[in-house]
Amino acid sequence: MDLQNTTSIIGRFRNTFIGDRAFYKSVLTLVLPIIAQNSISNFVNLLDNIMVGQVGTAQMSGVAIVNQLTFVFFLTMFGGIAGPGIYGAQFYGARNYEGLRQTFRFKLWTVVVIYVIAVTVFLTKGKYLISLYLTGEGDPAQAAEMLAYGSKYLFVMLFGLLPFALTTAYSSTLRETGESLLPMKAGIAAVLVNLALNYILIFGKFGAPALGVVGAAIATVISRYVEFTIIVIYTHRHVERFPFIKGLYSSLRVPFSLIKVIMKKGILLLLNELFWSLGVTTQTQIFSTCGLNVIAGLNISGTVTNLFNVVFISMGTAVGVMTGQALGANDIKKAKSIVWKLIFFSICTCIVIGGMLAAVSPFVPKLYNTTEDVRRLATHFMLTSAGYMAFFSITHNSYFAIRSGGKTLITFIFDSVYLWCFCIPYVYMLTHFANLSILAIYPLSYVPEVIKSFIGIAILRKGYWAQNIVADGNTSPSAENY
Repeated sequence: MDLQNTTSIIGRFRNTFIGDRAFYKSVLTLVLPIIAQNSISNFVNLLDNIMVGQVGTAQMSGVAIVNQLTFVFFLTMFGGIAGPGIYGAQFYGARNYEGLRQTFRFKLWTVVVIYVIAVTVFLTKGKYLISLYLTGEGDPAQAAEMLAYGSKYLFVMLFGLLPFALTTAYSSTLRETGESLLPMKAGIAAVLVNLALNYILIFGKFGAPALGVVGAAIATVISRYVEFTIIVIYTHRHVERFPFIKGLYSSLRVPFSLIKVIMKKGILLLLNELFWSLGVTTQTQIFSTCGLNVIAGLNISGTVTNLFNVVFISMGTAVGVMTGQALGANDIKKAKSIVWKLIFFSICTCIVIGGMLAAVSPFVPKLYNTTEDVRRLATHFMLTSAGYMAFFSITHNSYFAIRSGGKTLITFIFDSVYLWCFCIPYVYMLTHFANLSILAIYPLSYVPEVIKSFIGIAILRKGYWAQNIVADGNTSPSAENY
């Protein structure tokens, strides 16, 4: 009897959490190009970071602070396209290409509006925002240097925000159709251009002037235009592969009925990404009050950790696309099954990758031209991230699963409300009242992530998040099946 029970439990476990060969083939076909693109991009970012780090700690910290600020823009951009993205994936699942076309137009309007607002804020308040990260203990002269370098870097980076915004609209829609190779190829081309120009412009190679952080910014801007050009030209030249692109710019009008339903779902997603990214940068600012060296340590740690996080982050895209397509095809049972299998797969990979991150954490900081204290902090931060990676994976994929069914209020509460109402006050109290060093504060600050992962699992088990939101013909543009 015990053997039968054990066999039954194992069978249920396999059916719930482990897919067949065809399932993993579909997953890898979608996610491997995204992983490859993000891995190459983050690896080049690491090399860029090391190059800037060779110039000096002040330069590296100035760039790191600006990257925290532009991170808010990037995440807000992703939030702005998330609402139409939910409908895009489900429209494609229903083979409604006119609906997909209209959601793409909505994305274009959204990213342009966000771009204009972001540029206005950075031009008028850029220096003030950078200075918020320079209040910790340390040399005032060094803080002034960080402000100067950061301000120069930010100004040049503004010229690359528009191509990034438009590329995001195109790439996200292509991925909603299952096309992840083209964004990968364009991304690889862009990061290789960025890497080559960084080497030339930062250090002044092949007769070019040594521009330091300004050279790094120029290289990034040029790479943004390269990526945008490749994606746009290829997409518009292959209408038969991407039928939604046919007649895209014949009109930029989006039906009011669709605007209304997207805004109903999408406004919370936009606000979520805005408030979540602001929350993350606020946490970094709180950490920075522990000393100027903390910013440099977090910069090294974050750049390296991002390289190892690409798997579970890419798996989030797979959860959103595959689950959204199943929901659009009205296969609710399949959608739920996909989520559990992908989360389990992501956890298993994170255990391995977290171990790899822990193994390299003592060595990578030695590549930087900085102080031993900064290297020690960076190693400690990376070890912390490695230990929590599986929990990050659960919360990240839970978010995308809940979002794929259009449950935007729940995602907003799960993500931003939880961050601002619980995590940030908790971190603030740790840094200001607990009388602990950053070495203790940083690992303790992620305890709420463990709690959040269990909340995510509980929400997924309820199952009410899984719904088809494009089945109602009143909210869906008429289908065009090519």
